[in-house]
Amino acid sequence: MKTRLTPPYTMALSSSLPKFDRGVSWLCWAYNEEQIIEAYLKRVHALLEPTVFDYEIVVIDDGSTDRTPDIVKVMADHIPQIRLFQNPTNLNVGYSSRRAIMAARKEFLLWQTIDWSYDISFFRILLEFLRSYDVVAGVRRAPVRRANQLHRVILGLARLFGVQHITRRSDTIPKALISVINYMIIRSLFGVPISDYQNVCIYPTKLIQGLAMEATSSFLNPELLIKAYWSGHSIVEVPISFIPREAGEGKGTRFKAIRASVTDIFRLWFKWVVLGKGPVRGAGKIRRLVPEEWPSDAVS
Repeated sequence: MKTRLTPPYTMALSSSLPKFDRGVSWLCWAYNEEQIIEAYLKRVHALLEPTVFDYEIVVIDDGSTDRTPDIVKVMADHIPQIRLFQNPTNLNVGYSSRRAIMAARKEFLLWQTIDWSYDISFFRILLEFLRSYDVVAGVRRAPVRRANQLHRVILGLARLFGVQHITRRSDTIPKALISVINYMIIRSLFGVPISDYQNVCIYPTKLIQGLAMEATSSFLNPELLIKAYWSGHSIVEVPISFIPREAGEGKGTRFKAIRASVTDIFRLWFKWVVLGKGPVRGAGKIRRLVPEEWPSDAVS
């Protein structure tokens, strides 16, 4: 009979830790998110205020045509840590994320999607890992229902890569398929053994600002993880579950966004790997934490 593991990483442990004594820049970018931007910023503030002594919330409005920037300005009157930057037009996630990264002023930075896609209930514990590792990288862990034969085939192919994390999603079937295929392409072309390239990651700000950011799409986060690994930095992988969007409209799986990401993947692979004009490809260190060590029912 199996003994059930008692997770060492619990809400009780998280609550017992003192406020993090180093600065954190929370980054986000939004396009036409008037339905959820206010609740999002309140949620960010509610998470950071009791957790971190020194923080800022950097918001990039990506040329919204609705009330998104006006709502952020009102929120900034109540939450002075908010810093708003506005793109003149809709320039997409690649430009917005790079602008947010370069605007960051604290020691560490991270970003969470406007629809709060990832469960970071144990955020205070994640910050503590930064005392021992350079980068904290989230890995999705909750299973998605395998609704049809195509989905079973895709997940079977994913298992051939020896990464069980990638067969466990809590997204919709189409998004899960896109995510798995995207992972397999990146893992095959760049050979960096990270278990998930698209999740919440916490980076040292100087490290990321010092890297040449070449992606113009959502491939930026995989690019940063790849370059951090190639440059010899240590990465700890932590289980972070996916949370389905409840309001507004997701833009990440639109054809335009997917095309831009795929274009970046193959363009930069050809440049870095085939032509050898990329960063020096060394090897960092990766520590993988066991998902069963973490409770799965807390959502923050």
